[in-house]
Amino acid sequence: MDWHNEPPMWTVDGRMITVKSGPKTDFWRTTHYGFIRDSGHFYHNRIAGDFLVEVKVSGAYAALYDQAGLMVRVDEANWIKCGIEFVDGVQQVSAVVTREYSDWSVTPLPSNPAALWLRLTRRGSAIEIRYALDLLSVPRALPHQTACGCFPCRSEAASGEGENIQRRSLHRSADLGDIHAPCTCYIRQAAARSPKRR
Repeated sequence: MDWHNEPPMWTVDGRMITVKSGPKTDFWRTTHYGFIRDSGHFYHNRIAGDFLVEVKVSGAYAALYDQAGLMVRVDEANWIKCGIEFVDGVQQVSAVVTREYSDWSVTPLPSNPAALWLRLTRRGSAIEIRYALDLLSVPRALPHQTACGCFPCRSEAASGEGENIQRRSLHRSADLGDIHAPCTCYIRQAAARSPKRR
């Protein structure tokens, strides 16, 4: 795996990646604020065709926009990130779809969980994202090559505590089977709209 913007500190121990994010790191593009950020840390593999990736993410989220999760990236202007983002003092399940402009959506969690499970599936040109607060079972089994991997980012005011991304697994299969989780977010070609704030 390779880094896009390697963080100041990171380790891999078996299937766990522990990262200390640099300050003022993020992925964002234009919408609402007019600026572009491509400074986030992204640990990834290049892969073509259909795939499924599943991770367990935990972190010491404390400042506005502290975040960690999964990312699928074609280039700096076309990508999806999903995971936890710290907004309004609570962990939010977050997804940002970017096609030149970032389109952000968040769902607050009822409490700040110790960890979040994420599953991202690519089938043809569609990306499906699911999350759960407990273990997800692994199934048996975009027009360009994409990079898929984990990202942590830190806000301007963040303390720099570490994030853990566990149970890294990548599956390539024509038949990915049924996946069950508490919530499903289907992401297609989303039109850009202004987020609440950034």
